Amino acid sequence: MGRPGRNFVMERLAGLREELGADIVIANAENAAGGAGITKKIADQLLAAGIDAITLGDHVWDQKNFENEIIELEKVCRPANLPENNPGRKYLIVERDGFRLGIFTVLGRNYLGLKASCPFQAADTKLAELNGKCDAVFVEAHMEATSEKIALGWHLEGRTCAVIGTHTHVATADGRILPGGTAYLSDAGMCGPHDSVLGRNKQEVISTFLDGMKRRFPVASDDVWINGCLIDVAADTGRALRLERIGIAKPRE
Repeated sequence: MGRPGRNFVMERLAGLREELGADIVIANAENAAGGAGITKKIADQLLAAGIDAITLGDHVWDQKNFENEIIELEKVCRPANLPENNPGRKYLIVERDGFRLGIFTVLGRNYLGLKASCPFQAADTKLAELNGKCDAVFVEAHMEATSEKIALGWHLEGRTCAVIGTHTHVATADGRILPGGTAYLSDAGMCGPHDSVLGRNKQEVISTFLDGMKRRFPVASDDVWINGCLIDVAADTGRALRLERIGIAKPRE
């Protein structure tokens, strides 16, 4: 979420990756540029810092000219259920030590304005397309409604190693391994300033709730956290064995 979030991620990622023993790092970075969208320059910086795959969401086209830049980014994918004429990759495959992980995002259709097809059908289509190309599939549910996320988790249960929610910026406590070996979490949370309202300066947001007037919501700066989750996947079956929530605070100066 904005400069505070991405700077802390870039500062801590190498050590955190070693500490956790993480083989593959996936990040939703759709709020990396000023809290809305991403640029090629920022994507390159995040990838250079050790992120293996970048996913996006409903803010995918917020930054000017990114529809042209995304074509050059081989480790960045846009939501798979956007219209076919949208540029960018619909999925990624990351290989580590012979293990191939397929990755894609689907947008929800409840309370999100971006035009998207049915995420359930799109996920089915992508799983069929990835069959034989990878050893496990990680699905990001970029959705507002928890009911839609949970329903997608059960729809893909036993067919993916994980269905992990994003978009609300608030980490949830419902992480579990579904019976078929799919790790599920409604929202991985936000990497960014938590002395805020979803990463934005508190006072402007509160004022708008009070009087209904539109304002600019600058990105906040204090109490920066890295939030996410760690998933162990069995290389032989592609099923999740363990899910652990991650929350790391930046030391206060």
